[in-house]
Amino acid sequence: MSQSISAGRVAALVGDFDRSPAYVGLAESLRELIGDGRIGYGTRLPSERELTAELGVSRTTVTRAYALLRETSYAEARQGSGTYTRLPGGPVRAHDRALLPGDPGTGAISLVCAAATAPPGIAAAYGDAAEELPAYLGGPGYYPAGLPALQAAIARTYDARGLPTDPGQVIVTPGALAATAVVARALTGPRDRVLMESPTYPNATEALRTGGGRLLPAPLDPDGWDLEGIGSLLARRRPRLAYLMPDFHNPTGLVMPLSQRRAFAELLRQHDCLPVVDEAHHTLRLDDDEPLPPFARFHREAISVGSASKSIWGGLRLGWIRAPHDLVDRLTRTRVGLDLGAPVLEQLVLTRLLDDIDGLLAHNRTRLREQRDALAAALAAELPDWRFRLPAGGMALWCELPLARSTALVQEAERHGVLLAAGPAFAPEGGLDRYLRIPFSSPAPELEEAVRRIAAAWRVVAGATAGASSASASRPSTGVLVA
Repeated sequence: MSQSISAGRVAALVGDFDRSPAYVGLAESLRELIGDGRIGYGTRLPSERELTAELGVSRTTVTRAYALLRETSYAEARQGSGTYTRLPGGPVRAHDRALLPGDPGTGAISLVCAAATAPPGIAAAYGDAAEELPAYLGGPGYYPAGLPALQAAIARTYDARGLPTDPGQVIVTPGALAATAVVARALTGPRDRVLMESPTYPNATEALRTGGGRLLPAPLDPDGWDLEGIGSLLARRRPRLAYLMPDFHNPTGLVMPLSQRRAFAELLRQHDCLPVVDEAHHTLRLDDDEPLPPFARFHREAISVGSASKSIWGGLRLGWIRAPHDLVDRLTRTRVGLDLGAPVLEQLVLTRLLDDIDGLLAHNRTRLREQRDALAAALAAELPDWRFRLPAGGMALWCELPLARSTALVQEAERHGVLLAAGPAFAPEGGLDRYLRIPFSSPAPELEEAVRRIAAAWRVVAGATAGASSASASRPSTGVLVA
């Protein structure tokens, strides 16, 4: 069933909109609210009569504003039912174009995937592992929980972070997404809800649906987690799991403060909701701040998901689950229903890398820090009206655009030779069209050239938007519009 929004709520959201002319200002305000997701996709807007009374404007103002929304594909009229919100191109949801980016063409730059090239030493690690591989060829090669040596190496990384971990608590998987899918399939069913942040990592939404659970988005504020709002959701909707990224959140780069980790963990305990903590980015600390304790330090039942793909190299397709002892058997049995184990050679490689990980991570951090700063400087020079927070870690900038037009920008940027992922791709239920993720995992000169192309594309999009508003403002009124 479609949801609706009251005239009073719309009036509160649009606030003191530009009134020269009023209908254009109202339409622009509504377009931003729909694009940002504050008015959800498919929501029934108030009737023209109701909104006219609430705003204290003429009926013509609301009629023409709704007409402008329809003309720009942010609303549609349904016969006998009313006006409903929509988005240009439909409700772009949970698919990351990194997996199927299409043919970028000669000279095109892809900024869809936040993943770096391999650091030095990876090839040598594969060579050493290949020499060790014959010792495993006499067995079946299936290790549903992982090679014991790798389980122990991963457990030591948690020990070093102040979270004592037994190797038997670790299950090795073919990547963090596979780990998330195992958890969802083992612990949720069709009647269960899964709370997750919005925005969030796009591919995780499909992984979390593996068990049939229904997603329950919890919007992130620009400055972080709204624990009051999350607490209300927990009390009203009773989710079974909560999927969260407290360390260099993807895509926003936010870090959950120590006090919030404690408070969030307590909220989850109170409402019998099990945290699933995605720590894929926790090693990507680019500034000198001290690392914060793992979320599982504050919630002993928390399930942590880790990955070698972001911290080391995307081609090393290994992840893992760290779970409480009483859930390990259940998770392992579920995992066997999906696959029988990760490749032995890659597990031998990762075991070697984890035994001497500090130098490798330092190289990655230095490279990412330089690329982050180059991207930020280029954006400040070419697109000074864009806003973003310089993240202390992670792999991307989360940019707020002056207009809710990231979907249109992505389409135009492709014509300028840059592939991007629009904000709505990171919204589990649509919206966030005012935002754009730009990874800084490419070399600095490539990022600088990409920004020049993006700026050219943005001038086209912003100019078209202004032109559409101007044309609408000067269009002669008709009987339909003024009725």
